[in-house]
Amino acid sequence: MMGNELLEQRAKRAEGDLGPFVAAGVEALGRSSSASAGRTYGLERVCRYLDIPRSSLYWRLARESAPPPAAQKRGPKTYSDEELTNYIRQAIATSPFLGEGYRKVWARLRLGQIRTSKRRVNRLMREAALLSPSRVPWAQPEQAHAGTIITAAPDQIWGTDASSCLTGEGMATIFVAVDHCSSECIGVHASRPGTRFEALEPLRQGIHEHFGSYAEQVAIGLAVRHDHGSQFMSDYYQDELRFLGIESSPAFVRQPEGNGCVEHFIRVLKEQLLWTRWFETIEDLRLALLAFQERYNRKWLVERHGHRTPRDIRAELIRDWQREYNCA
Repeated sequence: MMGNELLEQRAKRAEGDLGPFVAAGVEALGRSSSASAGRTYGLERVCRYLDIPRSSLYWRLARESAPPPAAQKRGPKTYSDEELTNYIRQAIATSPFLGEGYRKVWARLRLGQIRTSKRRVNRLMREAALLSPSRVPWAQPEQAHAGTIITAAPDQIWGTDASSCLTGEGMATIFVAVDHCSSECIGVHASRPGTRFEALEPLRQGIHEHFGSYAEQVAIGLAVRHDHGSQFMSDYYQDELRFLGIESSPAFVRQPEGNGCVEHFIRVLKEQLLWTRWFETIEDLRLALLAFQERYNRKWLVERHGHRTPRDIRAELIRDWQREYNCA
């Protein structure tokens, strides 16, 4: 009898006399009593005879009883200026390098799954006095370097240059070599006398690592960009380049842009290591340079390559070259 009464309710609503069922109406019907049996219908019996899934009914009841959701902006999660500034401070504090600009901080935030814009990071860092000092632009000469020194693949041009650092044992000369494509530090060396023999040490390190051996004509196709320093223009240095099959590529006189890749690396080296630590001995400096070379190649972010590390850039480019070569 109770089932027949519910079927009559279903037929009347199907004919349009009472309107369609709603969640609250179904729940009220389950609590009502049958005229013939004198007992409540129960929600299980009502859903069975009216052909209504109980799971959907419970979901609708919970949805109708829940408070309305708070209005919020569509799209990815946004952060207040205070929250984002705290994330920026954390990115600066955890970075293994010093004095990184807003672009590198923005890239590290993205690696930490915190999405925002470069302009906002720049504004917040400027307001919080977190931007690194910038240099005053200098007047360009009339015949400024207007070409490009960036190569499409590694081991086509290496740039080399020298710098200096004061230690407890006196002034030390630092020689470095950098790949023009991946910005990878190929080799680094420190010595007390900055002679032509010591200037070749970064190249020796790079030749052993990237060409497998140090032999005659082993590095054919490679060019070395250097300035007109006495070490690099000496007969010994030039003869060694010819022995290895390396092309000598001197930069233009008074045009440091021609050797800009290694010049930029030396600036990074000074800001991140040489100007932040004191070295008692030249050997301590040499070991610190080798440790920085490893840290730089693994963790430094190169903006022109989509904020990837030099080691990742080299691996990807070599992999692409091998795939193209095998396909050909």
